[in-house]
Amino acid sequence: MMNYSLDAALIFTLITAFIAGLFFGAFYFIALWQTVQRLPSAKSPARLMLTSFILRMAVVLSGFYLVMGGGHWERLASAMLGFIIIRKILTYRLGPQNAVETAH
Repeated sequence: MMNYSLDAALIFTLITAFIAGLFFGAFYFIALWQTVQRLPSAKSPARLMLTSFILRMAVVLSGFYLVMGGGHWERLASAMLGFIIIRKILTYRLGPQNAVETAH
């Protein structure tokens, strides 16, 4: 049985995973935002969306896999928390209120 005491090394690892999750989320949602911005001028919008989705998912899932590092679900949970928090932040910053401003 593993000992799950919160020592300094575990806390550092979880904070590092959280920061990695922030970066993965920022990459994913900023790339999504840019894809949506390019859709009106794209020759093939379906291809653009599919290619963007596959690239974003490949990068983020690979990153989560590396962060998890051998089945440490705590690291994955910490990274997912960072991913969700950056989603909330970017949704607020780039949300509908700013979409009207960028269109004009």
